[in-house]
Formats: sequence, C-alpha cells, structure tokens
Amino acid sequence: MVVVRRGIVEVDMDRVGAGPPVVLIGGIARQRLWSGLAEALADRYRVLMLDVHGQGATPAWTGEHRMTLAGQARLVHALTAGSTERLALVGHSLGAAVALRAAVELDERVAAVVAFEPTAFALLDTPGREESWAAVRAERDRLRARLAAGEREEAVRGSSDFWLGPGSWDRFTPEERAPIEDGIEHRLAEWDAVTDPGLTLADLATGPAPTMLVSDPETLRPVREVTEVLAEARPDWTRVDLPGAGHWAPLTRPDLVHPLVRGYLEEHL
Repeated sequence: MVVVRRGIVEVDMDRVGAGPPVVLIGGIARQRLWSGLAEALADRYRVLMLDVHGQGATPAWTGEHRMTLAGQARLVHALTAGSTERLALVGHSLGAAVALRAAVELDERVAAVVAFEPTAFALLDTPGREESWAAVRAERDRLRARLAAGEREEAVRGSSDFWLGPGSWDRFTPEERAPIEDGIEHRLAEWDAVTDPGLTLADLATGPAPTMLVSDPETLRPVREVTEVLAEARPDWTRVDLPGAGHWAPLTRPDLVHPLVRGYLEEHL
C-alpha cells in the first residue's frame, strides 16, 4: 500500500509491473477486485490500482458539496500528474463512471478506456430512459432518508435488495454483512456521484480515446441502460456482452475478463 498526496488529495494505491501505465479503478477495495487482472498485465504494463474515496486508506469524501465524478477523478489526476505518458483507464461500476469522467479531462493522454458496467446514472436523464432514471434517484433518496432517520438496518437491507434482489440481505452471513454495514455511508456519497449531472453525453461525444463497454445483457436494468445510452451515443466504441457474468465480471469471470482487457490494451497501448 502507498498513499500518494497531491495537494489536498490523498489516494491509496498499489503498483505492479513496468511499462506504459494502466490505471485500474473500482468501487470496492482494489485488492479484491483487481489483483488477478493486475498480475495478468504486469509483464507488459505498469499497473496502478487505486481506491476511490472511502475505500482502503483513501479518505472518505469530505468536500463542502456532495460527491461528484469529477471529485473522484481527482484521484486519477493525483496518480498521473507530472507525466506526459499516454495511459489506459480500466474501471468497474462506479470506477467505470470515474474512468469515463477522467478520460474526458485527460483527453489525448488516454490511449484506451475499458468500462465494465459503468454506473454513470445521470446519463439516463434522456428521453426513453425515464423509468430507470426515476428508479435510481428514488433509491438514492430512500437511502439518504433512512440514514438521516438512523435506520441503518433498513438502509443496508434496502441497498442490498436494490443491487442484488429482494431477500439478498438475509442470505449473507454476519461476517459478510459487517463490511457492507460499515460502508453504507460511503454508498450514499457514491450515489451522489453517479447521479450528478457533471458527466454528459455532450462531454463524451468527441472524446478521442478508443473505449470498450463490457456488460452482462441481463444485469440490473438501469446499469444495462447506461451501457445502451453510451453505445447509442458512440457507435464507434466497442461493445462486448458477457452473458451470465453478472455485475461483478472481474470477480466472477476472470477467465474471460483478463484476456479481453489484455487484448484491447495491446491493440491501443
């Protein structure tokens, strides 16, 4: 573990390998999500795995305003500042949304983006996606209200039901529940980021970086629709379906994910 400080920004990260930089961004602790992929890339790339705000030793979000994707993208800048090297961004879920935001800001420096099921839900504020846009805002607001009322158990149970299906919380062991309960306030901050309108289709319309969108066609409807909106806006981007992989493909199907990412990066970086 290394904590990098750039001005007021602190980011917890690990680095393996040597070569062109590849930044891995996830919504949960980096070691759990990315360690296998990092090993698969380390013979060719310098792999930088970062923890977003509230994960690992990266401080929780404490800004005056609610968290935004741009606020999370500052962590990427902290790792890449002072260099002109071209780099790749690989993200999952919240991390994929952060990767898309960072790619807009870094522009020509980004050689490739791989986005696994990005949860940039504000992109659903578009005709034809009203139901999913309403659903994600309602879930965010329910979580905020429950936490404000001190109803932590209801907050955690509701969040689990939204992401994993009704009754999912009851299937967890006490050991599995503990880290979910401990991180529930961070989930609210992340909801603020992914529903913030600071990343728009107009921002993404002219981004030069080749981008690959990866998703399970049977994933949660709002997540699936974000990928659909992005694919419609950028038909030049590559879209890959991984049926049956679920939302957590880097964990559930490393046999597919590792060669997929490696092949795409070798093509562009």
